[in-house]
Parts: sequence; C-alpha cells; structure tokens
Amino acid sequence: MSFISLTTTTALMLFLLANQSLATTNPSDAQSLQVMYSAMGSPRLLRGWNSSGGDPCGELWKGITCDGAAVVAIQVSGLGINGTMGYLLSNLLSLRTMDLSNNNIHDSIPYQLPPNLTTLNLAGNNISGSLPYSISNMVSLNYLNVSRNSLVQSVGDMFRNLQGLSTLDLSFNNFSSDLPSSFSSLSNLSTLHLQNNELTGSLNVLAALPLTDLNVANNHFSGWIPRELSSIPIFKYDGNSFDNGPAPPPPPYTPPPPGRSHNTHNRSGPHTDSPGSQGRDSNSDHQDNKGVATGHVVGIVLGSILLVLCAMLVLVFCLRRSKGKHGTGHNARPLMTLPVVVDKVAVASTEMQDQRVKSAVTATAELKPPPIETLVGDKVLGSNDSGRRARTPISATSYTVALLQTATNSFSQDYLIGEGSLGRVYRAEFPGDKVLAVKKIDSAAVPLQEEDDFMEAVSNMSRLRHPNIVSLVGYCAEYGQRLLVYEYIDGRTLHEVLHVAEESSKALAWNARVRVALATARALEYLHEVCLPPVVHRNFKSANILLDEDFNPHLSDCGMAALTRNTEREVSPQMIGSFGYSAPEFAMSGVYTVKSDVYSFGVVMLELLTGRKPLDSSRNRSEQSLVRWATPQLHDIDALAKMVDPALNGLYPVKSLSRFADVIALCVQPEPEFRPPMSEVVQALVRLMQRASTVRRRTSEDSGFSYRTPENEPADLSF
Repeated sequence: MSFISLTTTTALMLFLLANQSLATTNPSDAQSLQVMYSAMGSPRLLRGWNSSGGDPCGELWKGITCDGAAVVAIQVSGLGINGTMGYLLSNLLSLRTMDLSNNNIHDSIPYQLPPNLTTLNLAGNNISGSLPYSISNMVSLNYLNVSRNSLVQSVGDMFRNLQGLSTLDLSFNNFSSDLPSSFSSLSNLSTLHLQNNELTGSLNVLAALPLTDLNVANNHFSGWIPRELSSIPIFKYDGNSFDNGPAPPPPPYTPPPPGRSHNTHNRSGPHTDSPGSQGRDSNSDHQDNKGVATGHVVGIVLGSILLVLCAMLVLVFCLRRSKGKHGTGHNARPLMTLPVVVDKVAVASTEMQDQRVKSAVTATAELKPPPIETLVGDKVLGSNDSGRRARTPISATSYTVALLQTATNSFSQDYLIGEGSLGRVYRAEFPGDKVLAVKKIDSAAVPLQEEDDFMEAVSNMSRLRHPNIVSLVGYCAEYGQRLLVYEYIDGRTLHEVLHVAEESSKALAWNARVRVALATARALEYLHEVCLPPVVHRNFKSANILLDEDFNPHLSDCGMAALTRNTEREVSPQMIGSFGYSAPEFAMSGVYTVKSDVYSFGVVMLELLTGRKPLDSSRNRSEQSLVRWATPQLHDIDALAKMVDPALNGLYPVKSLSRFADVIALCVQPEPEFRPPMSEVVQALVRLMQRASTVRRRTSEDSGFSYRTPENEPADLSF
C-alpha cells in the first residue's frame, strides 16, 4: 500500500514538473517582454512582470496570454503606463493581439513591430513621430487603431499589402498631406476614421472601398465627394471644404471607375441593390443607349474613311502608272499627294462626326468630368509599372525675384547667413516680422536645368515633412534664377558648436549629444525608409545640421541631390562637401546610396564623441583622418576614454559611451552591405537612452559605471 502511495506521489510530481516545463515561455518572447517592461518604467500595476528573468506564461504575467510556450496576446489597456514600448518587439513572432491603449506611452512607435499581428491598438497615448513603414509588411493585420495621439507627417503609402485590414482608425492626430494611393488596395476595409487631422486633397481614392463607417470630419479635404460614398450607412464629412452638391457624373463614353460596376446586364449571380442604385442604373442604361447610338455613327464614319482611303490608293497607283508612261514634263499638272488627301478626308470626317456628336449630347448640356484625384508622391501609371510618372502638385509657395530681393536687401552681405557647395543662404525678412531663409543656387555648382526638372525637384522637396528636417516653403524660377525658400532656424550649425573656438563655452553635454544623434538618425530614417522612393541625402555632415536655441537638430539640404545629374557615377564631389564624410565606395567609384548616408552619419557621431573634425591637417599625420584614427580604438575602453571630447570634462556615463561607440563602428564599416539601415541605428540609440535612464534610477552601488552629473545637465538621460 505504501508502495502504491509512493508511486502515486512520484507520478504526481512528474506530472507537475512536466506541466511546468511545458509552461516555460519561449526565451525570445520572455526577453522581449523583459525589455518592454524596463522601457515602460517597470510599472507596479503589471503584476508578475520582471525586467530580468521570470516566466511570463508559467507565472501568468498580467495581461499576457500564451499558447503553449508562445506569447500570443499583450492586453494592458488603461493602466496609466508611462515610458516607451521597447526595442525587441519584432522578436514576438507569435503575437497576434497587442493592446496598449489608454495609457501614457510616449516617444515614437518602434520601427520594428511584431510582424504577425492581427490587432494593434495604441489609441489614447502620447505617441509622436509617424507611422513606421514596417506596417506595410504586417499582412495579417485586421485592426489598426492609433487614434488620439500626436502623430504627424503624411499617413504614408504603406497599405498596398494589407488587404485583410477591416478597421483603420487614425483620428485625432496631426496627420497632414493627401490620402495615400495605397488606400485603394484595402479591399476589406469597412471602418475608416480620419477625423480631426490636417489631411488634404480629395476622397477619390476611397470610392471603390466596401466601407460601412467613414468619418473624415474636421480636416482640409476639398473637391467633390465621390458619388459612391453616398451609399455608406455611416458617413460624416462636416468641417471640410468640399464643393457643394453631389459629384458630377462622368463625361460621356467614359467607362465607370474600376472596382464599382454600374452595368447590370450580363451579370451572373445574385445582385443586391444598394440605396439609390436604381436611379443610378437607369441613368446608366440611358447613357449606354446613347453610347450605342453614337457608336453606330462612329462606325459608319470610320468605314467611310476606310473606303475613301482605299479609293485614293487605287487612284494614286493608276496615276503613277500613267505618269510613268507619259513622262513628267514641265506642263504636267502636279498631283495631290496621299497625305494631303488623307488629311482633308480626315478633317471632313472629323467635322461631320463632331457635328453629329454635338447634336447627340445637346440634351446633357455639357456634362463635366469628375475631379481628378490629387496624386500623392510619384505615382507610376499603367500596368506592369510602365515607368511613366505623373507630375505631383507643388505645395510650396512661388516667390518672385523682386520680392526676394526686397526681403534680402538685394542679397546683401549683411543678410548672408551661410554658404555651401551649392550656393549661398540669406536671411529674408518679410512684412509682419516673418523671417525665412533663401538659398540662391549657384549655376556654376548646379548646371541650369530645364524648368520642368527644377519644378519636379521642388515638388519632391516640398513634400518632405519631419520635425527634424528643415522644411521647404517656397521657390523662385525667374530670369534664369533658381532660389529655394526654407523655414528659418535661429541658431548655429553642429559644426560651429563643436569646432568653432568661440563656441567652446557652450559645449554640448553628453545627453544633448546623444539626443542630436538620435534626432538626426530619425530624419535619415524618414528619408530612407518612409519616403517612396527613398531619398538619399548625399551631403550629410555636421555643417548641414542646424541647432535651434534648445539644441534640437534640423537637417538641411534634404532632396538637394535631385538638382544634380541623376547618374550616381556623375555626382560631383562637391555634393559631399568634404571627403572626410564620404564613404569608401563613393571615393573610389562615385557610387552613392543610402548606405553611404549611413557612413556619413557615423562620421558625424564620431564628431560628437571626440569633438574633432573629420579631416584636420593641423594634427599629426596619423590623426588627420578621424575615421582612420578612431575606428581601431572604438572597442578599447581605455583608448575610448582618451578619445572623448575634452570639452565634456569627463561628465558622461562610461557604459553609454561604449554603446555609442558600438553604433559608430557599425556605421563606418568599409563594406556598404554590412552597415545597418537607419531604422536599426535609431533603435540602437533609443535602446542606449532607455538603458541609461533605467540605470540612472538605481542606486549608485548598483549602477555599474561611474557617472558624475554636471550642474547644467539633467540627471535623467531619457527624453
């Protein structure tokens, strides 16, 4: 009996151990949640969560749902969570639902999100920045809600592969620009909320969607409301600038737009009439009858033209044979050539056709075509990417030369605020205390282009919208002049702050330097990975990073490379400014890509770390090239400490310094393919700041590195 009891007890223990082993969480999932918990500030309300260990599935962490060892849901809505979302979310490969809504999460959405999500709810937080383009690869996404945040810039043309998306809520943000053309691919979208943003353009891209709930109120939409949207059960559109009345019908003989058929004939299968469909169908039938009648007329005319052409060919053939027999003397009468005959016949036929068509459409009294959809970005027309691109509208203001001359006192030396390889920059003062910056492009540096090419470049630059990029607000193309008008940043360049002697007393503190690196990295990430097609800067250097009075960086000259020749091998070395910033592949072959920008960014990070110039002929020969001198020492802690800018006076966290150097080493690798994309650089710098902030909250005994807080530096390195 005791033997049986012992056996039963042993079996029970083995069963419990087996269950415990089955409940052990996937190590990758556990690590991602640990990092996420630390990034969110280790909130106490997340019962069971731990930043260094634990078993989320086995220990039933609050809000975590598992399927075996895999985390499939994170639902922690309304818990007042602060902080950010962490940087390892992309490792949660089994995660299907992520609900962090109604908290106080700040900073931007991580670029790399769980790739297999079906539900993502980040509503009601304090998230800034823009939507990450990695959303375009989340093909299983069914529900996306980022409402009531502080998201900016354009929505982004990233929805082409999201055919499964049924609910999209972008409301109560600061999104601007037109709706992306890829919205038309959302073939299962039923709910779309865009209210209370700064969106512009028309709603035409939504016409073919199966929407049942559409809210576009309180934006800046314009044009006609497409007739297809009138049948949506819930449709709110007040607070915009739409034209009065319903959209006009399409012009005669124009087929209906793709995706919405108005022809009820020869249609197999059941048919369900939507509200108002009968009126539309009857009108369509009437138009079809007129189209058929006119088609007969056109067929008769074309047939007549063909017969006349055949007759003319026979006549010309006979006359030429006669001409060959009888000669071509001076008294011979000249013959009317075939092209002239054809032209006269065509003109006569066209006039006859026009007269008949006019009489046929008199009853419709000049039907106007529907408004053309405002293009967003460079949209390739036709199937199979034919390569023919439609011109985009220019949102920038057109200035006259006379007005800019007045604003800059005829471009006087007193108004000169900068000079680069492409021209000089002047301060421009307009009525009402409005101040802008005018770049007068030097025709010697940039050969004079056709006006269409210049306007296309201006159009592309005017659409760049990022808080860390200097915005193009206007242009001028008169009398052979090419001028660009930018927002005015009242401050100094990063180059001046780091390298000009008189600015040494205002040296950047360590946390400010990391902040500058992160913000400019986000600007490059936007250019490389959000803009379509990607924008290569080609002239990234500290002199093109403007710091305002709060030391917030603003990257200038974005998109200027479009004003030079398109062939990469023909890019002038002037576009790089100095070979101290240029990647090896450019110096050797003239090839410049987004990875070359990454290299230049690494050089700027070296400037922030060391306070040295990229090229300095005043130093010893072995130290003149910053990259060659610094790279071998980036992984040596002792050597690294000696490389740090003396202006910091040793006031920096050693571990943060080491991690900063690790990012530099990745960016300045000689092989382009081994350099990381800017999204990874951004996440590495965010991770650096988060770790520094976490360590700073611990006691000095647990901190693990020496750190002295200067009087003028905030104790918390997070931002």
